[in-house]
Amino acid sequence: MARFPEDLKYSEEHEWVRAGNGTTVRIGITDYAAEQLGDIVYVSLPTVGEEVAAGDSCGELESTKSVSDVFSPVSGVVTAVNETLGDAPETVNADAYGDGWLYEVELAADADVDSLMDSDAYAELVGE
Repeated sequence: MARFPEDLKYSEEHEWVRAGNGTTVRIGITDYAAEQLGDIVYVSLPTVGEEVAAGDSCGELESTKSVSDVFSPVSGVVTAVNETLGDAPETVNADAYGDGWLYEVELAADADVDSLMDSDAYAELVGE
């Protein structure tokens, strides 16, 4: 698998966005961010139905090293959260782009996924 999958968009805060069905997107943190955090031991996510705004903190990832905010890369309403992370937060480290996803958002009308970085721009941001 590519280090930064080309079908995703990326934020400067190290979140990824995968377009889904229609106006719903899935959000997680990048493999790079998971590596920087170290072993993730606790995940706090937004609640279903919560409105999130692009750039706002909407959760936390706690690792053996530190606690980091999760920032929403897009605006919208949370439609799903990855419930399995409550019992298995290490899934974020093991499969950041797959089973380690964090939450899903129904995009707000003015949400602009295209303004996020592509994989090449993100790789440049993190110096890879």
